[in-house]
Amino acid sequence: MARSFRAALPVVLGYVALGIPCGILGARAGMDIWMVVILSVFLYSGSGQYMIAGMYLSGVPLLSLALSVSLVNSRQLLYSSALSPFFSRVGKGRIFWFSATVTDESFGINLDRFLKGGWKPQRAQLVNTFSHCSWVASNVVGVLLGSWLVFDTAIASFAMTSIFLCLFLMQRFTKSHVLAAAVSVAGVVVCKLCGLSGLAILLGSLVGVVVGALSFSRLGEGRDDAVE
Repeated sequence: MARSFRAALPVVLGYVALGIPCGILGARAGMDIWMVVILSVFLYSGSGQYMIAGMYLSGVPLLSLALSVSLVNSRQLLYSSALSPFFSRVGKGRIFWFSATVTDESFGINLDRFLKGGWKPQRAQLVNTFSHCSWVASNVVGVLLGSWLVFDTAIASFAMTSIFLCLFLMQRFTKSHVLAAAVSVAGVVVCKLCGLSGLAILLGSLVGVVVGALSFSRLGEGRDDAVE
């Protein structure tokens, strides 16, 4: 347990810094504490929860909000698939629990430990659990602070944009990635000009993903494809 906690500590501290503002934002968006707890426990997505609060405050339709969050979180399916070879002898119940608690940060930590050797599925699950608990607790603290802390909700309109920028900048810059980002931005602009403001983010993102996937399959993943 001690090894897992030491491995998860950077994530735990990071989630405290991100979870408290997320809880405050949720409170200012009109969410009760039980709503934030449910989102933190079952959705467990920092980008998703920031998006929900930010898009709600921006007046985005519920269907577009749900589909946009699902699209952004779909990347986590790849995390579980990448780690599946290390869980070949683990029961389905534990695999389900582990897959439901994988995040960008815990995935990186566990994959690094598995590749170095000597890391066990039980330790990987504890990393996820410590990280998850810190996220839930931080969100709860944020909600409690948000009930009396003065917070300008005008900045919430930029929260979703900030999350997308962070996710984008964390990626390897290849021609396919840059093309997907550019097409997504162009798609959002075109949708807004056509009066499809509510679905602009979703449609623009889908077009960008399709174009990026086609470009990736054609260009491959060679080093010469990286943007200098």
